[in-house]
Amino acid sequence: MATTEPATQFNIHEAKTQLSRLVERAAAGEEIIISKAGRPVARLGPIPTAVTPRKPGHWRGKVRIHDDFDELPAEIAAAFRGQGP
Repeated sequence: MATTEPATQFNIHEAKTQLSRLVERAAAGEEIIISKAGRPVARLGPIPTAVTPRKPGHWRGKVRIHDDFDELPAEIAAAFRGQGP
């Protein structure tokens, strides 16, 4: 089981004076917590990497939609119209 390191915490004054350095650390994958009066108020972290673009047709031949897919039973259609038992 992998363990994650706790985030590094800085107070607002420290964060302001070291912002460039903290942004570099966050871009490298580190999570930085910024606190005010000892209470965490913000998180600085890396932007997630972009996902791979979707490739159409990946499910071709693996999924089948029946002819009656969009047919609605009469009693359910009546309930949608407010006509019920």
